[in-house]
Amino acid sequence: MQLVYTGKTKNVYALDNGNYLLKFKDDCTGKDGVFDPGENSVGLTIEGVGDVNLRMSIYFFEKINAAGIRTHFVNANLDDTTMEVLPAKVFGKGLEVICRHKAVGSFLRRYKDYVEEGADLPAYVETTFKNDELGDPLVTKDGLVCLGVMTAEQYDDIKDMTQKITQIVADDLKEKGLVLYDIKFEYGYDAQGKVMLIDEIASGNMRVYKDGKYIDPMTLSQLFFA
Repeated sequence: MQLVYTGKTKNVYALDNGNYLLKFKDDCTGKDGVFDPGENSVGLTIEGVGDVNLRMSIYFFEKINAAGIRTHFVNANLDDTTMEVLPAKVFGKGLEVICRHKAVGSFLRRYKDYVEEGADLPAYVETTFKNDELGDPLVTKDGLVCLGVMTAEQYDDIKDMTQKITQIVADDLKEKGLVLYDIKFEYGYDAQGKVMLIDEIASGNMRVYKDGKYIDPMTLSQLFFA
């Protein structure tokens, strides 16, 4: 294996078969020793975080693949906390896709003149460029196409996939008495330009509530696998 990228929470290795291996770490984003999935730097290490993030990713990737939605997931090894994935190119220099079922977070801060906190949203999809210095700016479909980041067809595929995947996650959480407010995804594309879900699907990428109260990612992971 050849190390090709060292990330905040995962390292990426190239495999001889052309695929890649993601090594999940116990490093977490945060600030001043406090876990915060919204932070852009590693703030602490929590034993077992890598394992539980991988377990949740396996669970949902297998479910999403079974639903006929393309992902980069091939297989995983819990013993060494690794996941084998298909090669994929990211859009631009990195793009995040958020699907919102409820009005909270940055959506509420932007549009509070027009919506109340916790209001229902119709699986609202938005895209942001991954750029810490610019605060992950929003970008529209027209902007993505105009800038040559993706085609209109790729955007439509991403939106459709995002809404379907979000519903899969939301339905699963609902069975456990949990309500999904919003969730963040990343996508890539293969040599033929076909879109696929990449990265991970873990508690730190979603905002979940129980009985009207926010559930932090570590507690969510514990509730999910209880």
